[in-house]
Amino acid sequence: MDDRSARGIAAAVSRLVTAGALPAGTRLPTVRDVARELGISPTTVSEAWRSLARAGAIQTRGRSGTFVAGPSVPRQRLRYAQLGARVSELRGGLLRDYSTGIPDYDLLPSLTEALKRIGDARLTTSYLDGAVLPGLEEVLRERWPFPPERLTVVDGAMDALDRITGVVVRFGDHVLVEDPAFPPTLDLLETVGATVVGVGIDEHGLRPDALTAALAGYEPVALFLQPRAHNPTGASMTPARADKLARILARHPGVTVIEDDHAGAIATAPPVSLGRRLPDRTVHVVSFSKSHGPDLRLAAIGGPASVVTAVTDRRLLGPGWSSRLLQAVLLDLLTNPATVRQVAEARDEYARRRTALLDALDARGVTATGADGINIWMAVANQQVALLTLAAHGIAVAPGAPFEVSHQDSDHVRITAGLVRDDFEALAGIFAEAAGGEVRGSGPRAASHPRGWR
Repeated sequence: MDDRSARGIAAAVSRLVTAGALPAGTRLPTVRDVARELGISPTTVSEAWRSLARAGAIQTRGRSGTFVAGPSVPRQRLRYAQLGARVSELRGGLLRDYSTGIPDYDLLPSLTEALKRIGDARLTTSYLDGAVLPGLEEVLRERWPFPPERLTVVDGAMDALDRITGVVVRFGDHVLVEDPAFPPTLDLLETVGATVVGVGIDEHGLRPDALTAALAGYEPVALFLQPRAHNPTGASMTPARADKLARILARHPGVTVIEDDHAGAIATAPPVSLGRRLPDRTVHVVSFSKSHGPDLRLAAIGGPASVVTAVTDRRLLGPGWSSRLLQAVLLDLLTNPATVRQVAEARDEYARRRTALLDALDARGVTATGADGINIWMAVANQQVALLTLAAHGIAVAPGAPFEVSHQDSDHVRITAGLVRDDFEALAGIFAEAAGGEVRGSGPRAASHPRGWR
């Protein structure tokens, strides 16, 4: 090797990986072994290894050593890719797609008037301006469920979770998640090489006994949870449950809590956070996609400076900031009285739709949960049979398997009830047919809650 600088060593290893001479999973020699073999400083080799790790070519697994990274997961193998409807499999007729998890666009506030009120806003005076508009930060802090040390705005909830994960989680770390959980979150954690551990939930959120057992069995670095309108079950954490979970986590100071409040203002449950008791270890994310519009691409992150500052600084090397024009639109929407009323009406309408469909399903002996948000989690005798039965009616829903960390007590499907505007009785009849008849009591959890978790 002619070039024995850190850059030269990194380039040489990269060429070997690309050529297949170092296949994925190959354990690399230690830094000291390489330094001794090449007759250079271990510091130089360490710098080369850091460069390769930043590029995603190698992964360090603590005391286990450093390994060549595997190829990226093909899109079709991601859990998230399995949720959408495959139109080609649906028979002719109008496709009613309740698989998406998106809000009803007719219930979103119009951006037209907000854009008019903002006008020709010149909001950026320097590339080093603050990441958040001061007025928006003030409003967000007033609404935050605990006083955050730092706050920033990013491009949606998944962007937030991705960037927080990059700060908190390393390859091989154990991470606790709700079971079931949001599939893109599971994909994200698996992609960075985390070991995912599922924690059972009930109608009030994470079960304290399940959390205690998971903490005792592993040494997790993080806990991911949805504090309200849990996707897919609709469960919302109560303040009492949050306090109980915080007391348990207080005995495990190495765990960072990452909360994804994805439903935001359309959730009927009040905001709640473990940050009330654990402010120095809780990172709270609030999304505005379902309440104000997916294409606003905005979510806020608030929590300890050690995490939020790291996210903000890293973004300076990429997008820099989220559009201040869109931030100004969001600020207008959050403070305009007419828009605030419209969002409240949308929240009530989603609740009406959920309740109507749940009542109709319950009357037909079908177990389903959906106390909050826009989704319903329906138990079925057989997932594949249910999907095919609904497809024959031109209806698409999301399969339950991608949400599961471990196998549940029965099969499920997720229905985006927020998109069901009417015809609840007829739809419930079709859903009941797909569920396979009497599915209540299909497992211990269902049996203990005669109407699911409502």
